[in-house]
Amino acid sequence: MKLAETNYDNRETACCARFDPEAWDEGEVIWDHAPFVHERVRAFLHIPLTFGRAIKRANDAIEAAAAYPADPLTLTRHASPWRSDLFVTAERDVPGATMSRLSGTFLTKVFEGPYRDAGEWDKEIREQARAGGRDVSDVYFYYTNCPRCAKHFGKNYVVLFAKLAEGRGRPGPTKT
Repeated sequence: MKLAETNYDNRETACCARFDPEAWDEGEVIWDHAPFVHERVRAFLHIPLTFGRAIKRANDAIEAAAAYPADPLTLTRHASPWRSDLFVTAERDVPGATMSRLSGTFLTKVFEGPYRDAGEWDKEIREQARAGGRDVSDVYFYYTNCPRCAKHFGKNYVVLFAKLAEGRGRPGPTKT
């Protein structure tokens, strides 16, 4: 699973690294059963309530299994106003963790702005795919910086990963 080159140097904030949107915009990623630790996040009207605990659980499990990947990535799928699914890349299966495998072709598009615009971004990437004669079965969000670091950098970049539909139905991640 090779992603866009990312500079993971977080010395500037001691938290998130500065994000380069050009490397991720208008791209295409193909995954074949890429392993992700899968956590559920409770939400209230799409506002995550348990995100911090979920990401800590996933990262602790990945580190304990020495399965931290060279290209770390955390994706969020907004399942409902009350729940999101969190997917954290792993080098391989992580014992004791719920694993999901993502497969397929994903279009990437970078957006910048407040999180409240996520619904509009979702519509835009779906329309862009439709204009190219492709349907989208699912959309995943890569929040590139935490809110504090986004404020520090002066930009709030979010990368959407639009999974292209394969035939009929609504394919999603497969659980292992």
